[in-house]
Amino acid sequence: MRNNSEINALVLTGYGLNCDVETAHACELAGARATCVHINDVISGSVSLENFQFMVFIGGFSWGDDHGAGVIQAVRMKKNAGGRIIGFIQQGGLVLGICNGFQTLVNFGLLPGLDNDYTARSVALTYNDCGNFRDDWVHLAINAQSPCVFTRGMENLELPVRHGEGKFIADQKVIDRLIEQNQVVCRYTREDGGFAAGAFPANPNGSMADIAGICDPTGRVFGLMPHPEAYNHPANHPDWSRAKQVRRCGGADKKPLLSAAGVRIFENAVTYFRA
Repeated sequence: MRNNSEINALVLTGYGLNCDVETAHACELAGARATCVHINDVISGSVSLENFQFMVFIGGFSWGDDHGAGVIQAVRMKKNAGGRIIGFIQQGGLVLGICNGFQTLVNFGLLPGLDNDYTARSVALTYNDCGNFRDDWVHLAINAQSPCVFTRGMENLELPVRHGEGKFIADQKVIDRLIEQNQVVCRYTREDGGFAAGAFPANPNGSMADIAGICDPTGRVFGLMPHPEAYNHPANHPDWSRAKQVRRCGGADKKPLLSAAGVRIFENAVTYFRA
């Protein structure tokens, strides 16, 4: 793995994935050097993971979500490059899985990584309880006790979701263990900050325990359904124009200008290596 002042991020692309440009942009905004790499080039070994410190499994619809979201991508990468990807993690690399990327990580077994086993599949992401695709913004509570590298210093977050298979499910014993070990990184909340308690639309998919994202025991592998890369500029937020107008009017309830909070997840990845 390259070890210098430049932080190199590998952004996977190909076969129906569609968030490569904005993910690479978020990485660049955070101070990394992003390279979009086709899945086949990782599988063939023509692009070496040793040249990167940070790897992003992006959102979209890999292989059209045939056989389930993220399933084919997970099977192909596990069979053909699984050892190299696990080695990348064991050597200190960071892995972020966003939406379809999160689905891929759990199907591969990279998450939740219980007992440092990055091959066993113990959780799943399945069809939303509402029965349709959700394209909306959600409120998240960040677990300050989590070892997750990507969410350090964060408490609450608003991000967009856009998925049809985002319901996090597992055996209750696994859910309890993830919570006990602080591997549950973020949960869906109401606007007032209280947990959604499964209520729609605050919990957009019916995830058990309102789980929106989890990490492995090291905190270096993180997957979440919401899209941090899609909040890379304040104007991405649906309240942006209203917030500007409130400030312009200078009322007593004047709100501060919104910040591109999603970029902080990528900044934390860069800071982790520079620290």
